[in-house]
Amino acid sequence: MTQLTRVRGEHLPAALSLAADGVPVLPLRAGKVPFGNCCDCVDNACGGRPNMKHPGPCHCPKPCHGWAAATTDPDVINSPEWARAWRQAAAVAYHPGGAGLTVVDLDNADAIAWARAILPATRTVATTRGEHWLYQGTMASANAVRPGADIKSSMAYARWLGPGTGTITALPDVVRALVVKAPTPVRPAAVTMPAPARGGRCPHRTPAYLARGIAMAEQRITEASSAVHATVFTTFLAVLSTHGRCGCLTEAHTARLFAAAQAKGESPRHCADAWANALTRLGM
Repeated sequence: MTQLTRVRGEHLPAALSLAADGVPVLPLRAGKVPFGNCCDCVDNACGGRPNMKHPGPCHCPKPCHGWAAATTDPDVINSPEWARAWRQAAAVAYHPGGAGLTVVDLDNADAIAWARAILPATRTVATTRGEHWLYQGTMASANAVRPGADIKSSMAYARWLGPGTGTITALPDVVRALVVKAPTPVRPAAVTMPAPARGGRCPHRTPAYLARGIAMAEQRITEASSAVHATVFTTFLAVLSTHGRCGCLTEAHTARLFAAAQAKGESPRHCADAWANALTRLGM
């Protein structure tokens, strides 16, 4: 993506440049919202329903149906039907999923601090209140996956605010886990502290990296002010996705995580269930 101006009135050139790079674009009006459907498409009377069963717009030539109107077709972007929208546009938006991207939208300093402690470094884009973290890969979109954080990827749009800084990295499991609800736990007949699947030294991480990861996981659980069940599950999932397959986790590590969860009111049985469900989720 090239550096583009965001001055009002120059949104069309920016949109065309993005589209040429394979990024589906659409105009946004004031308030960072898409243009409403036209009279023929109001209330989706045309049959165009951007949802899981019928993703995508109808054949209306106007920028209808929100994110589903995003396109890389220069003839559509330059069309008379889109001209009025571009003249009134307050910003350019894009469909991250259509560009093979996922945006972690961080709305405040606390959310940014959480991301810097938990998420892998990647390309970042400054926003009015926070930052967008861009990853290569797509996933389901979701709002409020944690305080101050939204996921924008498939069936969603994000404002184009420039190319950002840093090297974009692959979408990690810890981000995917943010929209995963813990499955209904299967209660074991007896609760025991889980042991590592196999012993040995981690072949790709240093001991300091592992120690820092466990400490950050403990902190994440300890600082959870709501949705403790979900936080415990996603934290276990993140730890296992990074270290679970190489055998570097020990009973001492899992005991620390369990202790942090129990200090937040989780029962030993729930801790064991969350750990087992995370293992199942990762196919381990």
